[in-house]
Amino acid sequence: MREIHVIGIGAGDPDQLTLQAVKALRDTDVFFILDKGEAKADLTRLRRDMLEAHVPDRAYRVVEARDPERDRTAGGTAYSPAVGDWRSARADIYERLIAEELGEDETGAFLVWGDPALYDSTLGILEEVLARGTVCFTYDVVPGISSVSALVARHRTGLNRVARPVQITTGRRLAEGFPEGVDDVVVMLDAHQTFRELAGQDVHIYWGAYIGTPDEILVSGPIDEAAPRIERLRAEARERKGWIMDTYLLRRGPAEG
Repeated sequence: MREIHVIGIGAGDPDQLTLQAVKALRDTDVFFILDKGEAKADLTRLRRDMLEAHVPDRAYRVVEARDPERDRTAGGTAYSPAVGDWRSARADIYERLIAEELGEDETGAFLVWGDPALYDSTLGILEEVLARGTVCFTYDVVPGISSVSALVARHRTGLNRVARPVQITTGRRLAEGFPEGVDDVVVMLDAHQTFRELAGQDVHIYWGAYIGTPDEILVSGPIDEAAPRIERLRAEARERKGWIMDTYLLRRGPAEG
């Protein structure tokens, strides 16, 4: 029976791999990596750097495949179907990789940025592949240090305040308004810098891009002061690298407490 490890590899720093993750890396025969194109080639290099750092003495194979393009113009009611189509296209690739590149007595692995349980599609896609019934395998999940955990650690703050809840959401959801009954909100997948809509409010932002990598950028402060700086740094970074991954915490009311 083929076996698959879904390994959370942290936000980018090779030192953030857990001992469990390193053990799983050293148990793997074939690593599957989806290539996102030249603009994001450094993401592939970071994965290879992690393997060189933590699996120096084991023979393994790295199999790359091109990640399918997703329709990022789809909005409103078309958004979910577009994501579904993209996930199914990924499932086609996963199915082929496992069937053709992984021997029945071998162990494969997908290296997932951050934590596989937080805004990542790998687990759902593997379940879709299993449901098709064309290839059999078992899989386990190794949790990783998410960009959310790395963000607040780098800013030396917590996710929540005493006896208060925290909510994790997306930029698309934040655009509908600050969540009811929550004053601490983590925002991911925000391509449109939705935090700008909070200008004039008593909100503190803790923002980070490329967290855990040599290109890391951090900004924090009251939203009216920090937002213009974040916009400028974000535009410069995206122009320089061709892509950006950022996450931020919004804290309504006092910044600490």
